[in-house]
Amino acid sequence: MAPNKKVLVVEDDQEVLSMLLDYLTFLGYETTGAADGLEGLKHLRTGLYDMVITDLSMPYISGIGIISVIKKDYPNIPVIAITGFGRYAEELAQEKKADFVLSKPFEISDLKDAITRLLPA
Repeated sequence: MAPNKKVLVVEDDQEVLSMLLDYLTFLGYETTGAADGLEGLKHLRTGLYDMVITDLSMPYISGIGIISVIKKDYPNIPVIAITGFGRYAEELAQEKKADFVLSKPFEISDLKDAITRLLPA
């Protein structure tokens, strides 16, 4: 379990967002969901989060934009980037200093492993 660890999930696909929030809650994390990059940044500025999981391609502000803000303003918050746009998007996320990148579709166990590595209990 991960008591008192808060995770912000930013994902514009409502099904994926719901699945991620449900899974993280099942693992014991406190979760907040955001349906686009702008909403994600609003949550980030008003809450204290231990980790952010963000899609890369979203309306208003992309995941790349979110990663840039986090690494500038909140450098201690680890970021997992998820993308369905292949190698170029992965490289861009790594360039912006995402701590871990997962390509869709991914195994849920890979997400759990990344979270465990970046956010020890």
